[in-house]
Amino acid sequence: MNQDQVFTDWKEREALAEAMVPLIGSLHREKNVETSVYGRVLNKRSVIDILKAHRYVRQVEGNELSVFETLPVLQAVDKLDVRNAHVDIGKLAAKFANSGAADLEGFLKEEMADAIGAETCSGTDVVLFGFGRIGRLLARLMIEKTGGGQSLRLKAIVVRKGNATNDLEKRASLLRRDSVHGSFKGTITIDEENNTITANGNVIQVIFADAPDAVDYTAYGINDAVVIDNTGKWRDEAGLSLHLKSKGVSRVVLTAPGKGVKNIVMGVNDGDITSDDTILSAASCTTNAITPVLKAVYDQFGIENGHVETVHAYTNDQNLIDNYHKGDRRGRAAGLNMVITETGAAKAVSKALPAMEGKLTGNAIRVPTPNVSMAILNLNLEKETDKEELNSYLREAALFGPMQKQIDYSNSPEAVSTDFVGSRAAGVVDALATIANGKRCVLYVWYDNEFGYSCQVVRMVQKMVQCTLPAYPKSV
Repeated sequence: MNQDQVFTDWKEREALAEAMVPLIGSLHREKNVETSVYGRVLNKRSVIDILKAHRYVRQVEGNELSVFETLPVLQAVDKLDVRNAHVDIGKLAAKFANSGAADLEGFLKEEMADAIGAETCSGTDVVLFGFGRIGRLLARLMIEKTGGGQSLRLKAIVVRKGNATNDLEKRASLLRRDSVHGSFKGTITIDEENNTITANGNVIQVIFADAPDAVDYTAYGINDAVVIDNTGKWRDEAGLSLHLKSKGVSRVVLTAPGKGVKNIVMGVNDGDITSDDTILSAASCTTNAITPVLKAVYDQFGIENGHVETVHAYTNDQNLIDNYHKGDRRGRAAGLNMVITETGAAKAVSKALPAMEGKLTGNAIRVPTPNVSMAILNLNLEKETDKEELNSYLREAALFGPMQKQIDYSNSPEAVSTDFVGSRAAGVVDALATIANGKRCVLYVWYDNEFGYSCQVVRMVQKMVQCTLPAYPKSV
């Protein structure tokens, strides 16, 4: 192609992507349908974002996916009245092409029969107890997902009253601007008289309280709510049970490892969630990052034992400059030092994956980056393998397996930590770094320890209240 032809082709693709935007939006608002291309979410994305999502496919499939292939799928999904589903138009387009079928609409009717005209699940009130790094990202995610008015409805945040006279504006400003994750995609206004923040039409009550049992949520029209405690202050059953004493609360989720409660890693042991559970823990970001990959490897090759080394971004628990800290080494300046510290993630894996009990050791190194971490899994396997076989298996697990929302896959030779900011996967296998020889392997797993973990928390709450959107095509 000459330059003019290349540019003409680009303009045609751009026009098709522009045609996708209103379809994606109406499906989300009117039918509660989320759309994606090979796991890259398209809801509320720009034309360029849509084209980049298609371009990404060449990394994992070898060939770039075209909007010429996916737009007809999107149009057919809309025509068939698909409702309350997560639809990966990229994977459906590829599956249709490989099926040899001639009738796209007939293919999709059979593929998504359960979603055509599906009933809507009722919305669930959610309260964020605490509004720190994880709390604000959870807010962004839930606001993003309320286009159809279903699923999780963020009704309130609970914080301690600050000393500033413009406390509400400061809370809103932290939601509006983020040094790592960028600006909030939408509009935010505040109502100081009623103590509310309105984000993209979602009216969020701001409640000031110091204790979990000190709020009457029904006074704000909140009932049967899930409280997501992201303060980290109460971590055992006794402390978390205090939330249940507040009127309007029926369930509690902890965004940290819990003691005496179920620790859930979505994709691994979420089958342990029952309708009787009122308190659950979403474990830690590192446990969420490594456990799905470990389960995938264990299921195929077996694991005799291993060591997990976490290279972790610094957190608010560390000191900005050298100062007293009750923990060893964490008192030294976080922005200047690599800091060796402990991690309970290796031992915590067995809470979600009992087969790993006593098989893993672990340590952590905090490094001077604000977000995105890496886990290095040094494993002794029960079966022999090599790099090509192991990577091929993990690629399939990431694209088509039951843990495809938890495991992602990268084979970019230029990928560095900032490239994974905003990743929705619990962990991303860096295929080019994989080492495998006989019964020994080393895997490198990137993870956005803030956003990727927050996505796991939202998935867990959706499973808890039974409003997880079924995904199409169905995993193998």
